[in-house]
Amino acid sequence: KKQAIRMKLYLSRIVGQSNRWIQFITNKKHVREKLPYMKRAMSTTKKLWGGAFGDKEGPDALMEEFNASIAFDKALCMADIAGSKAYARALGRSGVLTENEVKSMCKGLDTIRNEWTDGTFEISWPGDEDIHTANERRLGEVVGTDLAGRLHTGRSRNDQVATDLRLWLRREVFDLRRSLRALIQTARNVAADSKAQDAVMPGYTHLQRAQPIRWSHFVLSHAWAWTRDCERLDALFERSDSCPLGSGALAGHPFFPPGERLHLARELGFSCITQNSLDAVADRDFCVDFAQWAALLGAHLARWSEDLIIYGSAEFGFVQFGGKYSTGSSLMPQKRNPDALELIRGKAARLQAAATQLVALISKLPSAYNKDLQEDKEAIFDVARTLRLMLPVAKGVLSTLTIVPEKMRVALVPAMLATDLAEYLVRRGVPFRETHHIAGRAVRLATEKKCTIADLSLTDLQSLHSAFDKDVHAIFNFEASLQIRDAEGGTSLRAQQSQLVALDAWLDRTRDCGPTEKAVAIV
Repeated sequence: KKQAIRMKLYLSRIVGQSNRWIQFITNKKHVREKLPYMKRAMSTTKKLWGGAFGDKEGPDALMEEFNASIAFDKALCMADIAGSKAYARALGRSGVLTENEVKSMCKGLDTIRNEWTDGTFEISWPGDEDIHTANERRLGEVVGTDLAGRLHTGRSRNDQVATDLRLWLRREVFDLRRSLRALIQTARNVAADSKAQDAVMPGYTHLQRAQPIRWSHFVLSHAWAWTRDCERLDALFERSDSCPLGSGALAGHPFFPPGERLHLARELGFSCITQNSLDAVADRDFCVDFAQWAALLGAHLARWSEDLIIYGSAEFGFVQFGGKYSTGSSLMPQKRNPDALELIRGKAARLQAAATQLVALISKLPSAYNKDLQEDKEAIFDVARTLRLMLPVAKGVLSTLTIVPEKMRVALVPAMLATDLAEYLVRRGVPFRETHHIAGRAVRLATEKKCTIADLSLTDLQSLHSAFDKDVHAIFNFEASLQIRDAEGGTSLRAQQSQLVALDAWLDRTRDCGPTEKAVAIV
């Protein structure tokens, strides 16, 4: 290990010597094994920001590592290239670059894009401290450093990274929106099945049996929550859809004429430009929006998971989990664990932590860009990566789940119809607040008599109120209880169909919201 460290320090001092000799040294097997990140000879150690620093004032090796973000912000490689190509054309329109220079620069950037795509792009360490430096360094190798050095004219990494992040987010919103809508569509299809609508189960409040509902009603309850998540995703994208490129470090662009920033924004697929350069380079509201949206979506998915975990336990037995989305025990062969749902529930906490992290990150920063903002990326990258798995897994769980209507039916008890008993008297002119107490007394009487409220005789019920008549026992029917709740959003079969129609209308109405395929294809 010490030998490898000494070799690293030695290599950092011989940059001026023959590249051929350096390549020979770095190809030595023991160096490649100890320092795998040194994939190529360092073409330069010159920093984008190093002009004011003397030759002996470079950062300490530890500071190099602490300062670098290339390990994670390389995820912005395609966005960075797309932004740079559009920016080169803007410089051409502004007279900074000639037409041939723009063509050469864009061709070089396409070469770099292909290298990232096929996995042949080689990061040079410690020179490539971030994705912007890496791409510009490589562009210099492809088209020459003189031409590549002109690309950064008027541009700062401050407005560059702010643009890259928004371009990256556009793709994530597009893909996650599709996955979320696929989950909603799956829920809709499950709820539309006659078996789901015929399956009567207890509805719970406070985890206590409350009133009967249909399985379809339960499934749709979560689908509607997910529609709100989709609408919030569309809203946060709309707020993020403005282009900060051309804001410079903080004070604006000295070479663009009026209107050029709007031209540049439209070329990159943005709907508008940011209006204040100082705000533009500091703004990470869209990152916070994204993380907070994910946290709430995670909470909704965790609630759904918790319900299914409970319903799948032996004590309930309402559902059985498909083998593709459950696992077993290393000790107990009889176990089928709902690990997919438990991981969704667990990863929801991870999403909430990211939202908290980003709010804390920006809450005490002064105006304009600060290096603290480098810490925004790992959080939102992890959010996107987590949801890219969570949503398809949730869809898989729901589509492979099997319901057990017999177990649901067994869990129904007459006490769940106590409200129906109160409503029976309401229909006979008794005020509800009074009927509520009468129904409660009926429950107590049944407990004393060690029977259910359905087993109370007419005489027993009339001892509580004279309005009870011989037809009262007809209310102790779970299907009748469901059917009588026929208002929109209720449990009757007609109301279930009405929900499905409304959900279909929502899916159709929101189909073309969010980013367009054309805009996404820019990156």
